[in-house]
Amino acid sequence: MALFAADSIPKVWRRLHPGRDEPEPDDSAFTQARKRLGVAPLRQLFLQLARPMATHPTRGAFYGGWRLMGIDGTTLDLPDTPANARAFGRPKGPRADAAFPQVRLLALCELGTHAVCGLAIKPICHGETSMLGQLLDDLGPGMLLIWDRGFFGFELIDSVCSRGAHLLARAKSNAILRPICHLADGSYLARVYPTQADRRRDTRGREVRVIEYTHDDPNRPGVGQRHRLITDLLNPADLPALEAPLAYHERWEEELAFDEIKTHLSGRAVPIRSKTPSGVVQEIYGLMLAHYVVRRVMHDAAAVSMHDPDRLSFIDSLRVLRCRLPESPGLEIEPWYRSLLKEVRRQELRPRQDRWYARVIKRKMSNWKKKRPEHLRPPQPTKTFRDAVVLLI
Repeated sequence: MALFAADSIPKVWRRLHPGRDEPEPDDSAFTQARKRLGVAPLRQLFLQLARPMATHPTRGAFYGGWRLMGIDGTTLDLPDTPANARAFGRPKGPRADAAFPQVRLLALCELGTHAVCGLAIKPICHGETSMLGQLLDDLGPGMLLIWDRGFFGFELIDSVCSRGAHLLARAKSNAILRPICHLADGSYLARVYPTQADRRRDTRGREVRVIEYTHDDPNRPGVGQRHRLITDLLNPADLPALEAPLAYHERWEEELAFDEIKTHLSGRAVPIRSKTPSGVVQEIYGLMLAHYVVRRVMHDAAAVSMHDPDRLSFIDSLRVLRCRLPESPGLEIEPWYRSLLKEVRRQELRPRQDRWYARVIKRKMSNWKKKRPEHLRPPQPTKTFRDAVVLLI
């Protein structure tokens, strides 16, 4: 379903069984089979497979020997059914509720390969910070976790460090970080505290290193604005101040991973097609597994030629996989997989341009009236159009 999201489910079956003479099962058969399957097998499969895939020779996946990881969130529109609306809710707006129910996702991502290695799924009313707990257990020694300022807090910093991982995070503008020692590279040491009372008494503080920077390019947004990064790497030799902003910007790779999942892998106006809450969760795990498969193929293809996995086209690699998947044999898979990797290696991207675009949309308003609950099930015709025609004489 996720690899062939543009097709109906019976047509997905036909793609995978092109030689069968019998007609494909109808939609209701697949719906009943998905209900029997449930969520647990897909969740368990994700937990078993979704692990960091980069090895130390993988280009762009490590900094100073630490595996670059990121945590960020996104939302997915869901089919507008009463069950989905009750289970997941709708975003509230100043004029009206959102058109579709939405689910909130929080993902732990290996930034060098775009592999989603941990996932939390909650109704839209949950905040991202409240979802972090179940992802932190996937952290461990040898990781450098990068996150945005929305996650800043003593408890989260302490939780990451207690698991043996390191962090590089942006601090909120109102965070109090008083210098206690200035370092030669322009950074300084400060302490973060769990409460205001601890700050006044200087108790239970955790020492962090602070890097402040801005930029002077008038053609980039935010010129002259002050930014502060914090890290538990206290030795400037481990992460020089000038290198920290460059490493921090790797967190945007997770945004690209979300774009691959929502825009290119799904490609649907409403990314999820399931009309029940359990079907939604099951489909989300399937979507993440499909993305992981594509990224695994891209990583393996790049590893052969020692290329950066980011420099292969996700869209073109997905197209190759869609074309070649029905050819995959049962037991003699090694020759087929080597041929697949060879074709994926040819899907190289041109070098990235140094550019930016404003976060705006083209079409904001519509001339059509807003769709409301009374429009979901309008009265249906009572006779055929032929019988309803009345000639005016």
